[in-house]
Amino acid sequence: MDPAPQNDPYEPANRQIFAFDEGLDHHVMRPVAVFYNSAVPEFARDGVHNFLTNLNSPVVFGNDILQGETNRAGETLLRAFINSTIGVAGLIDVASKWGHPGHDEDFGQTLAVWGAGEGYYLVLPLVGPSTPRDVVGMVGDQGLDPFTYITFNNSTLWYIVRGGVTVLDFRARNVSTLDQIERTSVDLYATTRSLYRQHRAAEIRNGAPDTENLPNL
Repeated sequence: MDPAPQNDPYEPANRQIFAFDEGLDHHVMRPVAVFYNSAVPEFARDGVHNFLTNLNSPVVFGNDILQGETNRAGETLLRAFINSTIGVAGLIDVASKWGHPGHDEDFGQTLAVWGAGEGYYLVLPLVGPSTPRDVVGMVGDQGLDPFTYITFNNSTLWYIVRGGVTVLDFRARNVSTLDQIERTSVDLYATTRSLYRQHRAAEIRNGAPDTENLPNL
C-alpha cells in the first residue's frame, strides 16, 4: 500500500503526464527494448550495462564521500580501478567476480541522508516518477560527473547517445518486470507511485531494514 497518498497534491496533473509517458513507452520504448533484447546477444548487452555503470563510478564515489560512507567509497574506487583496467574499460565486471559488488548512490539519496525531505510526489515528462529532492539530485549528479566539464569533438552527441543508451539499457533489463506490474495492477499510477517510494526509501537505507515504520504490536 502507498504509505503517504496525501503527499500527491498534484495527482490530476501527474496522472496526465503519467498517461503521456505510458503512451510513449508502449509505442516507442518498449518495442525498441524488446527488439534490443532479441537482436543483441546477452553478453553484448551486459557489456553495455557494465560500461555505463563504470562510467557512473565518479558520481557514486562522490556521493559515497558526501554521505560519509568512506568504506563504500573505497569499494567504489577499487571497482572502478579493476573494471577500467582488467575489465577492459568497464565492459567486464571483473570486480563483482572478485567479491566487490557494486552499489548505486545519487545526490537525491545524499540529500535524504543530510535530512532533506522528499517533498511532493511528481511525475515528469520523459523521466517518470520523481520528487523535488530527486530533481535537485539529478542536477547535483551532473555536477559530480567529470564528463560535465569535458568538451571535445561531438561531445554533445556523446552526451545524448550516452543518455539514450542508459534509458534503453534500463528499459530492456526490466521488460518482464514492468510487464508483470502492469498486468497485475488495478491502478498502475498508484502502484508505480508506491513502488517508487519504497524503492527510493530502500536505496536511502542502503538496503537495511526499515526500523522506523515497524507495526505497533
